[in-house]
Amino acid sequence: MKASQGLKVSVLRMAKAAAKNKEIEKGKSLTDEEIVLILSSMVKQRRESVEQYTKAGRRDLAAKETEEISILQSYMPRQLGREELDGMILDAIRESSAKDMRDIGKVMRILMPKIKGVADGTYVNERVKELMDRDRE
Repeated sequence: MKASQGLKVSVLRMAKAAAKNKEIEKGKSLTDEEIVLILSSMVKQRRESVEQYTKAGRRDLAAKETEEISILQSYMPRQLGREELDGMILDAIRESSAKDMRDIGKVMRILMPKIKGVADGTYVNERVKELMDRDRE
């Protein structure tokens, strides 16, 4: 607040309110993992907003949402890099014995608990499809 970073203060207040609401809903203190899930959810909402604002030609609002994403991500664990994620995906494909696209659910069930909070689920799903498709060729 003293640094006059109004957007950052606003985003942090929203995150704190979301955590407090979840805490009240659960009736007990949240774990670090639960707080990361709340932040991940907030990032996902903003990514969807950026997409909608961009389609509507509202670059100003899209830019604001993008700034909010970077603020939220600065309070989250480091996100997995592409190489790390690809390695985990390939391991999950081998572990699940996935043969084709119908087995994508098996791969995601193995993968999601491992990447929760450190990678975007939508992006992971796209990478799984790409890697499975590449392995078939």
